[in-house]
Amino acid sequence: MTIRALFFDIGGVLLSNGWDREQRAVVAAQFGLDATDFNERHKLAVPELELGRMTLDEYLEQTVFCHPQTFTQEEFRAAMEAQSTPHEGALALARDLATRHRLYALNNEGRDLNDHRIRTYGLSDFLLAFFTSSTLELMKPNPAIYRAALTLAAVAPHEAVMIDDRAQNTEAARRVGMHAVRYENAAQLREELAALGVK
Repeated sequence: MTIRALFFDIGGVLLSNGWDREQRAVVAAQFGLDATDFNERHKLAVPELELGRMTLDEYLEQTVFCHPQTFTQEEFRAAMEAQSTPHEGALALARDLATRHRLYALNNEGRDLNDHRIRTYGLSDFLLAFFTSSTLELMKPNPAIYRAALTLAAVAPHEAVMIDDRAQNTEAARRVGMHAVRYENAAQLREELAALGVK
């Protein structure tokens, strides 16, 4: 068995989640938002954001600045961005693996926040390409996004490993013929990749 490419989720593996439930709760409380109203608006807007059909500013206009606020979009965006933190062990492992293997990102995220996280944490230093929902207009766990990433990376499913922290996403990768590791921590990931011959 020869593994030719590794596909990493970003939020939950290399970094904290970008704008998931926990991050939204912190920022909503920080700015005194009505949590119920904000979450209902978020549910309707976030698929369009993550599929690249809405900018972050447009998302904020529909979810936060649909009401008069005492703060600016720039202040709110800065607070959103500040929620991102690195998973140092996973980043170190990925940087090491990139010296011997082809690494790509395969993740669901809006374009603006994704671009910020790539720049801030130097992800393009070791990831060869970013197959992101907002660029491909497909979202995990849709099988089509895995097939698209495999085609763009020019690898067969059995030559690739998907690394993700969500069971539904690793299950979907396996259904299209990829190997998959559900990420828990860097040591566990290194061990499971070694079992697949990736060292």
